[in-house]
Amino acid sequence: MNKNDRVDQQSYTHLAQASVNTTADTERLKYIQPNSEQKQQKHRLKNTHLKAQWRSVFISDVHLGTKDCKASALNQFLKYHPAQNLYMVGDILDGWKMRGGVYWKPAFSRVVKRIFKLSKMGVKITYITGNHDEFLRKYANNRFENISLVNKATHITANNQRLLIIHGDQFEGVARASGLLRFIGDHGYELLMFLNRQFNRLRAQFDLGYWSFSGFLKTHLQRAQRYINDYEQAVAYGAQKQGYDGVICGHIHQACSRTIDGVAYYNTGDWVESCTAIVEDFDGNLSLIKWLDDPRYKALKKIKKQRKKSLSLINHSPKHPLPVPVAAEQGDEQGNN
Repeated sequence: MNKNDRVDQQSYTHLAQASVNTTADTERLKYIQPNSEQKQQKHRLKNTHLKAQWRSVFISDVHLGTKDCKASALNQFLKYHPAQNLYMVGDILDGWKMRGGVYWKPAFSRVVKRIFKLSKMGVKITYITGNHDEFLRKYANNRFENISLVNKATHITANNQRLLIIHGDQFEGVARASGLLRFIGDHGYELLMFLNRQFNRLRAQFDLGYWSFSGFLKTHLQRAQRYINDYEQAVAYGAQKQGYDGVICGHIHQACSRTIDGVAYYNTGDWVESCTAIVEDFDGNLSLIKWLDDPRYKALKKIKKQRKKSLSLINHSPKHPLPVPVAAEQGDEQGNN
């Protein structure tokens, strides 16, 4: 074997080693280039929100500034449910919680940016104050560009139904509440949400869905059911006395759509547990949407989970350094020796 043959053989050997190591690196970096199926799925999701149009969307009880706020889910919901009118029915900001210190995540800022973006796009936005953002009530009846700040509003549906839009804390004193319920509402709710976070963090490890402890109490405690029913009756009666055909409210974090003594009663729910909203189509029909049950939300969550898993594999996989090429002069020296 002559000198040139030995150099060629060494070059082929190093190229083979580099190919093996590069293949390992490529496997670790696959997540950067998603396959065609993932690209098509993401493209379908991206264009879905352009087709789904609503006349009005109603949300409440977002509680920006708290650990339990589902800001990312709300941002996705607003993206895929464009509407001509957006009503934010109180407790969007949690001023009570901020008194003890501001807790603010990037996801909260994205929601705020989304709302201002919708306003600039021409969406009529009405912010109804609630009890947790009551510090805004003294600024009511003001307008900031395309955003109106009010304590209550009147909405006329496409089929000429006149609806009262109000947060609903004004009717809380009418509903009878036991000492236990007052404790849960005023002092124990944060404890319930803390237990929710810990328990659902464990459920997530086993790919189980969200479970609400406070929701369980609302549906299984007879006194809680009585309180919710009394509240709903009081709100519907108040709307009827003011000459309205129906009412949309929030406050009690109990999404609902029903008729009470001829009055249409809608409760938007919340964005700390249930992630629900009321929407109106262009015929004036109102319905309750549960975003966590929407196939689009589940698809987005699946993509996010796969991406997180890929990143975890990247961080824990061993690295294979590429070999340093051998200079031809070294091969010449070995051949001379």
